[in-house]
Amino acid sequence: MTNLSYPKNKIKILLLEGVHINAKNAFVKGGFDVELIASSLDEDELCERIKGISILGIRSKTTITKRVLAHADRLMAIGAFCIGTNQIDLEESTKKGIAVFNAPYSNTRSVVELAIAEIIMLMRNLPDKIRAMHDGVWNKSATNSFEIRGKNLGIIGYGNIGSQISVVAEALGMHVYYFDLEEKLALGNATPCDTLDDLLAVSDIITIHVDGRKENKNIIGAPEFAKMKEGVIFINLGRGHVVDISALKNSIDAGKVRGTAIDVYPKEPKSNNEPFESELKGAKNTILTPHIGGSTLEAQINIGAFVPNNLIKFINTGNSAGSVNFPQLQLPILNGHRLIHIHKNTAGLLAKLNNILADKKINILGQHLKTNETIGYVITDINKEYPIKMIDELREIEGTIKVRVLY
Repeated sequence: MTNLSYPKNKIKILLLEGVHINAKNAFVKGGFDVELIASSLDEDELCERIKGISILGIRSKTTITKRVLAHADRLMAIGAFCIGTNQIDLEESTKKGIAVFNAPYSNTRSVVELAIAEIIMLMRNLPDKIRAMHDGVWNKSATNSFEIRGKNLGIIGYGNIGSQISVVAEALGMHVYYFDLEEKLALGNATPCDTLDDLLAVSDIITIHVDGRKENKNIIGAPEFAKMKEGVIFINLGRGHVVDISALKNSIDAGKVRGTAIDVYPKEPKSNNEPFESELKGAKNTILTPHIGGSTLEAQINIGAFVPNNLIKFINTGNSAGSVNFPQLQLPILNGHRLIHIHKNTAGLLAKLNNILADKKINILGQHLKTNETIGYVITDINKEYPIKMIDELREIEGTIKVRVLY
């Protein structure tokens, strides 16, 4: 007797933080049961709502902790509809056999354009001029107003976003310097800096685009602001906790920082209905935006298509290409049955799996195994029907995390 794949309409998907409607539509078209919620959920709420959920979609405000994952009784995959995945406990997800997917490129251009726009606005002192005009003050002056051409732009973090800012900034006539913990190939005429201090000393404008790992907390604080040029322009569109906000405010008040743009904060409202609080409110020549670096219609459409596509492939075929925590496997669909085995990365497990198939006289049409430090991921295509009891035997192999039957 054949053990059939679980019906798609009984696979529940929960999408949070108002991800683009295209994402919901893609899942609905695939036959899944989908719920879309506009806001994020706190840990207690999520512990309750995640029960019975097979796929969870989030953006940057929702935190997936070990405690949340302990309540996830059916979770197979998490989709991060954004670039970063630091809000997800990847180690625990991997141990539980939960694949995590993200959108590493889909909103890159949107963040780049916002950074460039803010650099120009701050160099022209536009936030203060705009505010004065709304207050009825006409102050036509070139004081503290400069072109960006010929200025030194320092980029902290030369990943997808940082490197693209480099290209656009150079096209506008800027001299680009960058610092990254990993060795990165310079694009165009950009100059790598050996240390962060070297970048701080040379830059007229500094923009941060690092990830959200814990080690990056307050990498820019009072000592770093002290090493910057007088009248520096400072921008953070990366992660809220990487900048000491009090130190930034003190630097603004002292005139060390002549203009600043902040899109991310150590603590952010969970939804649009909650008030925003920050000591930066009202600061001179300061742009404060509500974490909208990647919030353009184009970016959300791209993400709304990209992440569901990878998740649906994972559910329907077992393909893990694009996962940030699973070994990468991508296979075509064959005529037969497909079995997926997720297990702790221990020696000899594949032999035990194949012995069970051989005992049932089942021929293997194709088999692919990949491992990382934590888990092994095996996709096995077989040519004949199998007894349901065989699936129970596969689950009983020591070290097994999950067994799935696709078709």
